[in-house]
Amino acid sequence: MQGTNQWRGKFGPLITTTCALAGLVLWLSLSLCSAAYATQASPALTVAAFPAMDEIVRAAIPAWKKIHPDIDVNVVSLQIADHHSAMTTALLTGSHLPDVMALEFGYLGRFAQGGGLEDLAAPQYGMRNYQALYVPYAIAQATSKTGTIAAAPSDIGPGTLLYRADLLARAHVTEAELNGSWDSFVEAGIKIKKATGAYLVSHVQDVTDTMIRVGCKPGEGLYFDAQSHVLVKSARFVRAFQIAKKVRDNHLDAKMTHWSTEWTESFKRGTLATQLSGSWLAGHLGNWMAPNTAGLWRAAQLPEHSWAGFGGTFYAIPKNIPEQQKQNAWKLIQFLTQNPQIQLASFKEQNAFPALLSTYNDPFFDEPIPFLGGQKARLIWREAAGHIQAISVHKQDKFAEEVINTELDKVLDQGKDINAALDDAYRLLEKRAFR
Repeated sequence: MQGTNQWRGKFGPLITTTCALAGLVLWLSLSLCSAAYATQASPALTVAAFPAMDEIVRAAIPAWKKIHPDIDVNVVSLQIADHHSAMTTALLTGSHLPDVMALEFGYLGRFAQGGGLEDLAAPQYGMRNYQALYVPYAIAQATSKTGTIAAAPSDIGPGTLLYRADLLARAHVTEAELNGSWDSFVEAGIKIKKATGAYLVSHVQDVTDTMIRVGCKPGEGLYFDAQSHVLVKSARFVRAFQIAKKVRDNHLDAKMTHWSTEWTESFKRGTLATQLSGSWLAGHLGNWMAPNTAGLWRAAQLPEHSWAGFGGTFYAIPKNIPEQQKQNAWKLIQFLTQNPQIQLASFKEQNAFPALLSTYNDPFFDEPIPFLGGQKARLIWREAAGHIQAISVHKQDKFAEEVINTELDKVLDQGKDINAALDDAYRLLEKRAFR
């Protein structure tokens, strides 16, 4: 679910705000939280979230109240980047903390290793007793090298290749050509561009962001291994840069920023043939981004069966809140992440692909998706979810992402040698790895 990783905004467009406005919104929101503590006779819980996690929690409150009528739940929401900035500040200062904190995967590393979150593997939570309930890689992503579990997974983003079937037909390109290999993906793009004028991808970073997620060894992250050694000179980065350069050299990427007006318009106008993304994007396309293109899109596995995850959301508990609130917060997290009805409702209403394995045999997965021409695409995404390997998180992941994207730009725009670019990225990350 986003150069920064374009999928950070998986639940909707990021809204850029000034520091002053973000600060005002945050102050007002946290003031409301404080007021809730002061006025509620019952031990109300405050959940800090972002779109559409806020809607997921709000929708679950009526069912929660049937089980826990004495525990109210208040939801405070900011846009995704502002939310994570606010939570960073709250953890650092120990003030205005929520009881439950929603975290997006891209930000999980810095929070998990910051020391401000409860270890859900501790006896009072016993998360290890429940880990078999979830998709294995999701739990592993929230587990540190010392065995602590910083958060419980709510949803995941199985990677998929969404493509315009009508454009492929006009170019006489088959799905097998499109996703057989990364090289055939580029060759198919050349045919599509020649026949239709449509770009293959919105930006070459779509390709690199996907390819670097494949081939990590157990215990490794995207950019660092378990001992914080830098990995960016490995074969997966070299090949990702090579394929990205091939895409750019053939003018197959539109150089568009995700969630921009230009990007959303490209879906409506048929000027973009494919999108590498999490499965959630299909819902966005059908619901609000390009509903006029219903029936023209299909879903497939990523090229070379590159099993990769795009995003995912977790719930965590801050350390510096009252003990009673911690226990109630844990009850709420269990309710949101271990209740099949709640997980399925989130999937149906918000396209939040469940992390809870017991939902995977629900008939909803077998239902055809009209927007995808009646394709039973949820079965494709379920298969992908079963193959995705865990990627360890590191507190410097976001900085590393920026460094890699900067070096990729130098390769594509300035002709910098790929190995030289990765060498420079390596040296810079080596200085930050152990901070």
